[in-house]
Amino acid sequence: MKGTFIFFADGFEEVEALATLDILRRGGVDVKSVSIYDNSLVEGAHGQQLITDLCWEDMEEIISDEASPSDYMIFPGGMPGAKNLSEYEPLMDLLRSHWAAGGGVAAICASPAVVLAGLGNTFSGCEMTCYDGFEPALAAAGIKHKAAGSVIDGRLVTGRGPGYAPEFALDILACIKDRDVANAVAAGFTPR
Repeated sequence: MKGTFIFFADGFEEVEALATLDILRRGGVDVKSVSIYDNSLVEGAHGQQLITDLCWEDMEEIISDEASPSDYMIFPGGMPGAKNLSEYEPLMDLLRSHWAAGGGVAAICASPAVVLAGLGNTFSGCEMTCYDGFEPALAAAGIKHKAAGSVIDGRLVTGRGPGYAPEFALDILACIKDRDVANAVAAGFTPR
């Protein structure tokens, strides 16, 4: 699958999803928000409603077997958002094929443990962070846990939770573009 997409299901963590979407767009990434439902309206874990750029039916026209390390599938956390993403089998099939084709993947909060570790040994041997308390799911899938705000392991980026959303998003931006672009975007958030 060519391009960068952030996937939404009801119960998503608003800060993680929207900060990531905003920072990537500020950095010049043509990222599209995607609802896994047959409509574009999703509701966050704290009641915020959002209309995504695409619904799942639109994605079916975009899906291909091609991917590069700068093509990212992004999964915000939140509960039950991460669980809802992980239970949508067409999305999990796409994730497996995207990773196998060499594409990049990013997940934050509960999603490294619920979405990525939930795929069995697909990410075995990788290093990730996740929301505190979800580490046993990583270990069960053969994933190394690192207690950090954001972790880059090749074409995989993971974030710890809502407080680390900007760091997570900037790391994705650095992987898609480069660290200079990420630093320039980060400078816009720094008080002068």
